[in-house]
Amino acid sequence: MERTRFESIGSYTPATIRSNDELLHSFSTPRAFDLARITGIRNRRVYDPHPDTYESSFTLARAAIDDCLSRSDYAPSDLDIVISVSITRTDNNRRLSFAPAFAHRLANTIGATRARHFDISNACAGMVTGVMVLDRMIRAGVVRTGLVVSGEQITPIAETAAREIREPYDPQFASLTVGDAATAVVVDARGDDDDEIHYVGLMTDAADAEHCLGMPSDRTGGLAMYTDNRAMQNDRRYSRAIAQLDNFFHSTGRSWGTESFDFLVYHQFSGPALRQIIDRYEAHFGAPAPQVLNVLEDFGNTASTSHFLVLHEYLRRGLVSKGSKILMIPSASGMVYGYLATTVSRLEN
Repeated sequence: MERTRFESIGSYTPATIRSNDELLHSFSTPRAFDLARITGIRNRRVYDPHPDTYESSFTLARAAIDDCLSRSDYAPSDLDIVISVSITRTDNNRRLSFAPAFAHRLANTIGATRARHFDISNACAGMVTGVMVLDRMIRAGVVRTGLVVSGEQITPIAETAAREIREPYDPQFASLTVGDAATAVVVDARGDDDDEIHYVGLMTDAADAEHCLGMPSDRTGGLAMYTDNRAMQNDRRYSRAIAQLDNFFHSTGRSWGTESFDFLVYHQFSGPALRQIIDRYEAHFGAPAPQVLNVLEDFGNTASTSHFLVLHEYLRRGLVSKGSKILMIPSASGMVYGYLATTVSRLEN
């Protein structure tokens, strides 16, 4: 069976920074939330809305691909497959576009004309899901090299929330945490002891699916996200996520303590909530968690791109050394739980 690895990584974030104060000043009904205290987020990046420089999901994704391939040994013509996984799919005409597939359009744009292509939608677990599918295809011998990409122009849901929030506890509150970003990774079949995707798995608990829903607003017509934060952040949900990883460890003869992870990357949605979640992992496994990597203070919740934006930022800053073993834990509406473990040495700053 082939051994897979991350061969290169890229990201793109818009230049425009929107602070908490700027976001709150845009409310149609003035509110006085302490967003930094509640969420741990102070700033987020937002797309350029101007017609000549408009940053759509497609534009963001293309920029991340260019960044990724600039570090890769592969040319676009070498790619066997392109997988697009973004939640948002806005095109340069400011429309939500579902056909033809984003992956098809992106592959053609970069010159990967021989590559197979398809889109996947799995909420904020999109990038991990795309990597899992590509990992399985490579290990099965179907392809040898592929690219997974996501471009998230998701801050329009924050714009809708700013127009519509009226109450202190509102189902659109979580929309205020999001930021725009794009990430891309090349995965190939040349893994070894220094560079390898060790394992990746996901589970969906559909009983909780109604707790986070994206849809058009029935009030002002914009894109909106409605979240029951109390239902999502409860003991049962955390216990299921931890149990999934624990069951995998037991079934494969592994343990939290013997895996020797250097870093942990959790989905970037709330600083205070993340601290509580990590405490639960440590209590369950009876051992300290590895160093937790976060960028949400400056970038917010960038949806499906969050894990790989964190990894790229820490690599760029020179804070992840070669040979580091990293555990990514996705969390997404659906509800989706999972894990991805990788050792990285090839990825460059």
